[in-house]
Amino acid sequence: MKCHRLNELMELLQPAWQKEPDLNLIAFLQKLVQGAGFRGPLSKLTDDVLIYHLKMRDAGSHDEIPGLKKDHEIDFKTALLRARGVIKDDE
Repeated sequence: MKCHRLNELMELLQPAWQKEPDLNLIAFLQKLVQGAGFRGPLSKLTDDVLIYHLKMRDAGSHDEIPGLKKDHEIDFKTALLRARGVIKDDE
């Protein structure tokens, strides 16, 4: 795991875990895993699952996923023109 991912995970994990101080770390991780819909063993869990679940667990069902917002286009025509280079990113 890269250092910046560890820092991001810790920054997200701490406030979430503080909301449920009666759980130990493994119990809290298991609760997160179940909430994320992960069905495998805890040893197969990736940091990505935890990071995105912690970011999105309190978000609405129509909220954008972090990291994808920068690529969002309002309509198909704009997306197509940008992909073909007709529209530049600095416009």
